[in-house]
Amino acid sequence: MVMIYSHSRLSTFEQCPFKFKLRYIDKIKPEIETSIEAHLGSVVHNTLEWLYIEVQKGNLPSIDQIIKYYSENWEQIYKSGTIIVKKNMTIKDYFNKGVKFLIDYYMKYKPFNDGTIELEKRIILDLDGTGKYKLQGFIDRLVYNPETKEYEVHDYKTANTLPTEEKVATDRQLALYSIAIKNIFGEHYNVLLTWHYLAHNIKICSRRTTEQLEQLKKEIINLIDEIESTQKFPAQKSVLCGWCEFKSMCPHFGGVVRERQKGINDYPSLGKYVRD
Repeated sequence: MVMIYSHSRLSTFEQCPFKFKLRYIDKIKPEIETSIEAHLGSVVHNTLEWLYIEVQKGNLPSIDQIIKYYSENWEQIYKSGTIIVKKNMTIKDYFNKGVKFLIDYYMKYKPFNDGTIELEKRIILDLDGTGKYKLQGFIDRLVYNPETKEYEVHDYKTANTLPTEEKVATDRQLALYSIAIKNIFGEHYNVLLTWHYLAHNIKICSRRTTEQLEQLKKEIINLIDEIESTQKFPAQKSVLCGWCEFKSMCPHFGGVVRERQKGINDYPSLGKYVRD
């Protein structure tokens, strides 16, 4: 069976092959499942999705209703032991950040009549037409703009830092979604990539040429080939280690993997057996 990749899976391999192996091959359950930043991101995404669903129903929630939904969802999915790396920050600090994100967004984009047609749209992308190289993803919000006659892929970011121009121009995730949208609706449509940086209350937009998208396909195919031919998965230290849910198992930090399921060495090929 062909493995279906995702931007997150590809990025994990590039960031740390050891983490990739633990998560996707050995399917190790981490002692700590998530970070407070990831939790914040999930709850804000859930709340904005709910907001647009209500708008599509013909309802415009008040800001009080939005914060009520956010608060309830925060409690519902919060996991005890969530990582808080920044010792000068508390759970309440992160909760309040989310409140500010939502209030700023609400005041800026109300009444949200921007042509949204789908939320959390699942896409499957066949990179070479053979079914061998497949990716899946979820678009936070898909918009059709009748004035420009183009589709817009909207993505919410809760990180504090803004990307460089180079980062925006080379971002892989939304570019892959751009390919999928063209496959679904037609190659002649332009696709506007839009990132909402909620901590700064701004949006950043970009587009990709046909040549750039074709080059991206080739790069992803080569990366998948590299992953599926890899036999050794070394741990790589980086600034992201503090947020890693597998840090306690990492050899760089004196960790030992105590739980193990079947991994790559138990099978003749990774691609044939690994499941999502």
